[in-house]
Amino acid sequence: MSGAKAKSSPLKLFALVVAWYVGNTAYNVYNKKATNMIHAHWFIACAQLAVGILWSLILWGTGMRKAPALNASDIASCAPIGLFACVAHAGSVLAMGVGAVSFAQIVKACEPVFAAVIGLAVPPMDVKPLLAYAMLIPIVGGVGLACVKEGKGIDINMAAFIWASIANAAAALKGKLGGSVTKKLEADKSKNMDSANVYAVMNIMAFLFTVPMVVVAELPTLKSEWDHAAEKHGSTAIITNIALSGIFFYIYNEFAFAFTGEVGAVTSSVLNTAKRVIIIVVSAVMFSEPMERNTVIGSAIAIFGTFAYSLASAKKHAAPKAKTH
Repeated sequence: MSGAKAKSSPLKLFALVVAWYVGNTAYNVYNKKATNMIHAHWFIACAQLAVGILWSLILWGTGMRKAPALNASDIASCAPIGLFACVAHAGSVLAMGVGAVSFAQIVKACEPVFAAVIGLAVPPMDVKPLLAYAMLIPIVGGVGLACVKEGKGIDINMAAFIWASIANAAAALKGKLGGSVTKKLEADKSKNMDSANVYAVMNIMAFLFTVPMVVVAELPTLKSEWDHAAEKHGSTAIITNIALSGIFFYIYNEFAFAFTGEVGAVTSSVLNTAKRVIIIVVSAVMFSEPMERNTVIGSAIAIFGTFAYSLASAKKHAAPKAKTH
């Protein structure tokens, strides 16, 4: 059929996944290095988005990529996506800034729980198969087990837990409210809104919402915080880690968006779950983050639950085959 989308080659899909995984892992490493150096985490989140904007402007300005052709109504429709993208990104940065990367990733494995609740609470209602809801139990149970330390009982970094949970809620809202908007924009070819430009526009909107938070939360102490960090670590090291985290943040998201556009949200969600395993292991090794028995078992259970939730959710979208005579 002429209108059918050409099937992507396995090599292309493999390259997208590798770029996504490598970029995401590198982002988490450089982001943690940056947040360890300077305790101005809203500023770091904002600077990372600014790096992505610079990259987009270069591509559009040189003609390497067609610039979006959006009107005021289109931009307004993207505002909620940008707001929740801002909160999702900043929440993740703050969670990993005040706590271990591995712990933040374990809590972020709970994102399907937030997505399921928001799917039911925010119209139009999105009802998943019963098996999908059942898979939320091992997700929550696994995260809970990961928070139980041997000989100490429940031991939670509440600040990291709250920020990671806020990021989960914002990501779920972004997906819920933004899906129809992005599909509409991508369908109108005159607007030049392919998956790469959808992410670029969302990145710009997120930046615009992040700036006021930097002003309110950190601007009064930003100079003194920068001077203190620069004296201890050197300005070059701080700038390098922030810049690299921004570059890899943009790269991994663009490749993730491209991969999702090729294979669909369910397959992408499954691989996003597998990605967390790599990040948890790498961060535990690089930053000497403790991984006790309960943490390992709990994370494995939660990640398995997320994997099973993604597969169970896919059954709802499988259309029954038409009978042939």
